Amino acid sequence: MIEIAIDGTAASGKGTLGKKLSNKYSFPYLDTGMLYRKVAHDLIKNKITNSKNLEKNCCDFAKKLTFKELKNENLRSEDVAKFASKIATFSSLRNILDEKQKEFNDLNKKQFGGCILDGRDIGTKILPNADFKFFITASLEVRAKRRLLEKNISFLHENDEKCMLHNLMNDMRERDKLDINRKSSPLAPAKDAYIIDTSLITAQELFLKVTNI
Repeated sequence: MIEIAIDGTAASGKGTLGKKLSNKYSFPYLDTGMLYRKVAHDLIKNKITNSKNLEKNCCDFAKKLTFKELKNENLRSEDVAKFASKIATFSSLRNILDEKQKEFNDLNKKQFGGCILDGRDIGTKILPNADFKFFITASLEVRAKRRLLEKNISFLHENDEKCMLHNLMNDMRERDKLDINRKSSPLAPAKDAYIIDTSLITAQELFLKVTNI
């Protein structure tokens, strides 16, 4: 049974890699960040983002979370992503979602012979004994440009595009700081992880590099 752990920064290509590997090897794939996004989305939807008991509210939603709920397209918004990074600093929330991730891995690994998880602390915390560990990253500007392309906005004036790119870079910089500096399971490559910078390579080139490994 094979465990594949993929960690890295936002928009570095780890999600695309995870999906490609899942298709190639027929192993179930989980974007663990979607668990935090689901909790963040529910908090925003219920207008309790400024609650005095925010950590407890997060845990209450997390306990009821099911994997079927992660396909909601609304979870992909920038507001949800930003708030998800904020609540991801809560250690009690991480403990609950850690167990859900491990449960997903154990169940699917037994049924399909392997499992692929991507996130921020997979190789260091969730699957410390994974057979293969990858840490995917890219420059801040490249990652912001990728996010801008995903938005598929074709009518922007050049100055507006530069302004949006600048805002995306600032948002990503803040999210990186939150992820790297949080006390509970900070973003960092595992000691035995393959570190791959995707700034100058395509998603397909990354996929080939990883499958060769």
